[in-house]
Amino acid sequence: MVVSANDCLDASVIEALETLGVEMIAMRCAGFNNVDLEACERFGISTARVPAYSPYAVAEHAIAVMMALNRRIHMAHNRVREGNFSLDGLVGFDLHGRTAAVIGTGKIGACLLSILHGFGCNLVAHDVVVSQDLVDRFGVRYVTLDELLREADVISLHAPLTPETFHMIDTAAIDKMKPGVMLINTARGG
Repeated sequence: MVVSANDCLDASVIEALETLGVEMIAMRCAGFNNVDLEACERFGISTARVPAYSPYAVAEHAIAVMMALNRRIHMAHNRVREGNFSLDGLVGFDLHGRTAAVIGTGKIGACLLSILHGFGCNLVAHDVVVSQDLVDRFGVRYVTLDELLREADVISLHAPLTPETFHMIDTAAIDKMKPGVMLINTARGG
């Protein structure tokens, strides 16, 4: 059976799958946080997951989402289909000179910071581990989460799902953000 990161595979589901003769669960994502692995072992169901994604592909996707949101590509597409070529409300803003923030500076976050550096953004980041390489190469400034939320014009999430990052962006976090901040979430899970 092939499932996604949003499917619930708790013990009752695993038991039902076993009664249907399912022998393997293949995840279409990198993690197992939504699968009761103990139940899988108990019922003899093996599991597999995506071992890794191209960090460039995910970072480039985050940029594509960012650009589409900023330039309102979806709205422009609909207008053109209707014969409306007005730019009202579609212009967006220059990323150059803006403060772009990355939460999670592992492989994907580092790729994204490289791309954002090319756009001419001021770069801030938050992670439990400071990458001196990113500081040296791109001028990344590591800050507290609260500072990042207050300063950023664009925030992109690339942190792993852990108990510490679960619901990292909640109402209290959003209340600390600038009006009109762009929040991109290509991280997985909660």
